[in-house]
Amino acid sequence: MLTYVPVPLARVQLGRALPVDIRTPDGRLLLRRGQMLQSLAHREMLAQHQACMTETDAQAWQRALDRTMRAMRLKGLDMAAIAQLPMPDEILDTDYLEGRAVEGGWLDLQEVLRGLLYQGAQANSPLPRLQGLEQKAMQLLTADPDEGLFVLFQALPDLELGYCATHALLSGVVSALTATRLALPMSSRMLLMRSALVMNIGMARPQDHLARQLKAPSPAQRALITSHPPSSADILRGFGIQDPEWLDTVHFHHNPQEATGHAEQQAGVELLHLADTLVAKMAPRLSRPAMTAFGAAKSMVLEADAHSQQQRVAMASVLGFYPPGTYVQLANGDLAVVIARGDKATTPHVASLINAQGMPMSAYVYHDTSRPDHSVRAPVPASQINVRINLERIRRLRQQYGV
Repeated sequence: MLTYVPVPLARVQLGRALPVDIRTPDGRLLLRRGQMLQSLAHREMLAQHQACMTETDAQAWQRALDRTMRAMRLKGLDMAAIAQLPMPDEILDTDYLEGRAVEGGWLDLQEVLRGLLYQGAQANSPLPRLQGLEQKAMQLLTADPDEGLFVLFQALPDLELGYCATHALLSGVVSALTATRLALPMSSRMLLMRSALVMNIGMARPQDHLARQLKAPSPAQRALITSHPPSSADILRGFGIQDPEWLDTVHFHHNPQEATGHAEQQAGVELLHLADTLVAKMAPRLSRPAMTAFGAAKSMVLEADAHSQQQRVAMASVLGFYPPGTYVQLANGDLAVVIARGDKATTPHVASLINAQGMPMSAYVYHDTSRPDHSVRAPVPASQINVRINLERIRRLRQQYGV
């Protein structure tokens, strides 16, 4: 049975063709798409009949309005004027695309995304799949950001999982969390996640190959690294994407200084560039070891200038120096995995895995590293830990201690 929702008649223009069918709440047709409101009296008559449209039409019409408003923002129009825009008289086919539901957790998303990125320009029905991935990623991130960081940092050293997809998801999580810390609107956070997922679609398979090769990139590979941002944007255009903010964020994520959008969009491009660079430093290659999260965050902050300092400090603080999913050595000699961020960047919540004598523990032992006897002594590379982590046991430990 179809679901009907009210038509925003006050925002429908007189004398312009309607892009949707207008019906009564019980489904009787009042106006067919392509017809128009003739007068204020005509609008009042429709209001008396409680003019409705299908939920599918309503969602597509709202997407068309959102797209129009973004275009106006890019032109520098006054925000108050943009807020008063009428409903558009055209709905594109892409506005009707519904997200294809993605079930499961972060690693399920990683697998689905990897398949899409590998398919590249030949992907089947890419837009519903991307929308489903974005919606699920934001849902999981909102529900438990520490678990998102934990799972993805645990996945980052596992090159067999497919580095391209892990990198994309973690970059999206880091940039979206930083945008939240900077009080950027939800639309900016979603744009960052959406852009991170596909920013490297122009070189997904080569990105995974580069992570596993033993030597430094060849000149041809370096050329591909340089050219992939505009190539990725071109693939998105081939999918039918016309959103200029999305396309520009992907196109300029390696060179944010070349972007020419409004201030909020420029901030988004810079955030994605920072997250992309930070995650790349923390990811291992067969040709070089990973930088620890502490070292990567420290270098990011030290490289700040007056323009970028606020973003860099916000990103470092939202992650912490020891993010969930990474490893540390404690003052008592234990080796532990970080399970949640703490009140300070230097005081995460951890679970000890290996005691000071080098023996694996039979049960995870929780510690609050703000206590001096269990403070963090140093970060530990994942390559030095030979204990398999059980996510369910970590969840139970977090629940038990309320972290």
